[in-house]
Order: sequence, then structure tokens, then C-alpha cells
Amino acid sequence: MEEKVVNRLIEKGETISSMESCTAGYFATTITNVDGSSRVLKFSAITYSNEYKIKMGVKEETIDKYSVYSFETTHEMSKCISEYTSSTYGVGISGMINRFDEFNPGGVDNEIYATIYNSKDNSFNDIKIICPNKKRKDCKEFIVNKVLEKLIEIV
Repeated sequence: MEEKVVNRLIEKGETISSMESCTAGYFATTITNVDGSSRVLKFSAITYSNEYKIKMGVKEETIDKYSVYSFETTHEMSKCISEYTSSTYGVGISGMINRFDEFNPGGVDNEIYATIYNSKDNSFNDIKIICPNKKRKDCKEFIVNKVLEKLIEIV
């Protein structure tokens, strides 16, 4: 799937960037496994902490009001990273994998929020992902595959 996404982006002269939390760069790693990915991937930020989501442009008020585990937060993550890098698409991913987060109440274990922002029409494409109860690496791969499936529809 990642090859299809990268090749379509290259064909269209479009670019992508990501701001990842729970996947910790797995999306960017998957994209960069494809030859030619440097032509489309502009930047990827791993914003595991709220502090760095905020430094990258996510409003603290959004996190406080909706929690870090929400589409409101991933909307801002995806749009902020797209605007920061002038990318056609921005990907924002947040959620909890196999744990409870005492510092960010409001999350549900293995419930992931992902948003793909399209700068061409200022639209948001949301994906709510429920991870199977597997090892973290397997969950990250599952999440990224769902995001890639959605990108194939969009790009």
C-alpha cells in the first residue's frame, strides 16, 4: 500500500507530512521504505508528549477540552503539520495502545484517532481505529495500514 501511496503522490506532484503520537514515526518509517519517498515526504514529527504537540501548533485548549485522544486534536495535528511544511497532505495520529494514560484522561485503550488533512480543499478525513489486542509493534502496523488504505482513497 505504501508503494501505491508514494507513487500516486509522485505522479501528482503532491507531498505529505505527519505528526504522530502513539505510532511514534511508524507511518513515516513505512513511507520511507519506498524508493523515491524523499520526493513526497517533507517532514515527520513524533509528538509523543502534549508539550511538543503544542509546540508544533496544536492548541492547549483543544487538548484540555477534548483530550489528546480526539478528532479535534488530530485535526489540529494534521493541519498544523501540513501548514508547517507546506505539504499537500498532513497526517495526525493519536491514541492509546495497550495501556492506561494517567496524564491524559479521556482515552480508551486501543482506540486510535487518525486524521488526514487535505490542503487542496481544506478538508479532514477521519479514521477511528480499534486495534486488536496485540503487541505494540503489531498495533502500529495495523494503524498505519488503515491510514494508508484511506490515503489510497484520497490521493
